[in-house]
Amino acid sequence: MGKKLEGNGFWESSRIILPEHREGYLRLMREEQRRNKPELDEQETRLIERALIDSYNRRTEVMVSIFDPFDDTTMTGVVTSVNTARREIKLSRGEDDFSWIKLEDIISVG
Repeated sequence: MGKKLEGNGFWESSRIILPEHREGYLRLMREEQRRNKPELDEQETRLIERALIDSYNRRTEVMVSIFDPFDDTTMTGVVTSVNTARREIKLSRGEDDFSWIKLEDIISVG
């Protein structure tokens, strides 16, 4: 007990973290991990568009990497629809399993 009363011992031994402070700290740490979207050159953009069109025309499966500020997502499927007005594709992974993906979010196609 003697050490608690020396120097700053009393305050050091009675520290607590409020849930709000912990959440704020975790949110700050997560924001520090945020990444910027990579800039694709014109040639890479054309290759992506060509692969998506080939998948649409031939009904072949493609693997699409989608940008996320924290961790990229990879999806595999067949392009079944192209919405040029909204610049989106419909990637189907099964009969009832599909996703609409914005072309600007796609960073690579394999």
